[in-house]
Amino acid sequence: MNRFRLHTQAQVRRLFVACAAGSAVTLAVAQDAYPSRPISLVVGYPAGGSTDSIARPLAEVLGRVLKAKFVVENVGGAAGALGAQKVVTAKPDGYTLLLGANSELVATKLINPSQPYDAQRDLVPVGMITRQGGVLLASRKVGVQTLDQFVELLRKNPGKYNYASSGVGSFFHYAGEIVRERTGTQVTHVAYRGVSGLGNDLAGGTVEFGFMGTAPAKSFIESGLVVPLAVTSGKRSPLYPNVPSLGEHPDLKGYDLSGWFALMAPKGTPEPVVAKLKAALKEALKDAPLRKTFDALGGLPTGDDEDVAKVMRDDTLLYKKFVETTRLDTQK
Repeated sequence: MNRFRLHTQAQVRRLFVACAAGSAVTLAVAQDAYPSRPISLVVGYPAGGSTDSIARPLAEVLGRVLKAKFVVENVGGAAGALGAQKVVTAKPDGYTLLLGANSELVATKLINPSQPYDAQRDLVPVGMITRQGGVLLASRKVGVQTLDQFVELLRKNPGKYNYASSGVGSFFHYAGEIVRERTGTQVTHVAYRGVSGLGNDLAGGTVEFGFMGTAPAKSFIESGLVVPLAVTSGKRSPLYPNVPSLGEHPDLKGYDLSGWFALMAPKGTPEPVVAKLKAALKEALKDAPLRKTFDALGGLPTGDDEDVAKVMRDDTLLYKKFVETTRLDTQK
């Protein structure tokens, strides 16, 4: 009886080992075959904005590199946080990815602690894609033509004017509040879901001032209905060489904010899949036409193999310090 029991237990152990080995082989084969179906590339903003303008050409090149179809999925709202949340809760199999910006990957959590996800905890960086500055715009109807005139107007009319951004906690919300704080002015923040409505209202004079990405702003500037006052990056943008940086104003010395874009996967995505995505992204970013497209969008240089996790940690410290020392109104 005991010999029979031992024999049976040995058989069970062998069967378990065989099943485990078979599962491992199946998993390895599945990962080697990745991708075997379309990949959803989630963008947390409506079509036409800065993030979307980066995502679409990148998706095309990544698709060629990985021999798979990439489908850009726009999930706008909450300064990109709704799109990020969709990816955080997706199955971690490499078929749902996020093209994220520093708004939803860092900033929104700091002014909305109840946000259900923490990007540093719940997402895995695949790699940095590019950086892009922003531009402060004035409605032509206001009559302001220069950065100096802008600051002077706000100082003479505390609380009278407003500025728009792409959402509460967005990169451009921070950009505007830093200007407000350092110039000692009173100006009201108005949050939009995306740049299209923001640009149209700015052109029509519904809002007097606003921040947009350098590329999406171009068509509004060329229409003549808005005036570019300054760019947010420390250096002037190659798209607008005659437009000063905010840091050129005496009260804004050292001002240097640029948005960045990174490819992210849900936590738990198998390492072989992440490795394959990293290699594909690195290869895609060597594509000359893609780099030219990013340059045309006002792309700013990034370091080779830039550490996204470190960038997120550094920006968290930067934005956290700002939130603690200013009255960032999360309701507007």
